[in-house]
Amino acid sequence: MIVDKIENGNMYFTGDDWKIVADFLDSLHKDTPEGEYHLKGKEIFARVMSYNTRQINEARLEGHRTYIDIQAVIDGAEGIAWHHTADLETHETYDTEKDVEFFHPPAHFSARIDVLPGYFVALFPHDAHMPQLQVTGMPPLVKKVVVKVDVSLYSDICLKGQ
Repeated sequence: MIVDKIENGNMYFTGDDWKIVADFLDSLHKDTPEGEYHLKGKEIFARVMSYNTRQINEARLEGHRTYIDIQAVIDGAEGIAWHHTADLETHETYDTEKDVEFFHPPAHFSARIDVLPGYFVALFPHDAHMPQLQVTGMPPLVKKVVVKVDVSLYSDICLKGQ
C-alpha cells in the first residue's frame, strides 16, 4: 500500500500509463459526473462514485488480483483499513469476473488511514482493504474515484527502487 499526496505520485510511478492515471486524477473535481471512465481499454479504467460511509462492522474487507486500485477522495473523507492478504482467511472465494475476494476481518487491522481530497492510496494484490469507513467528525457522504490498473502494467508504471 502506498499513501501520499497526488502531487507526489511521480515518486512511486512513472511512464505513459502513469501519466494517463495522473492526468485523470488531476482533472477531477466535485462536479465530475459519476460513472465509469475508460482511460486505456480494459487495462486502465476508473469509477467515480458517491456513497455514505459506514461503521467498521458494516463494511467488507476485500482484495483484488487482476487490478491495482488507486483510490482518491474527491469530496468528503473516507477511512480505509488495511491488512496483508497472507494473514487472512477467505470469507467469499475469488470472483474472477468481478476481480474481488472477500476476507474475514482480523481482530486488529495492521493499519487504518483517513483519506482526504488531494491524497491517493495505491492498493496492490497483497493489500486487503476495507474502504467506505466513516471518518470521525466528517459528514458521512463521500465522493471518490477508484482507478483500476491491470497488474500486467505494474513493471511499466512502478519505479524500481531508484
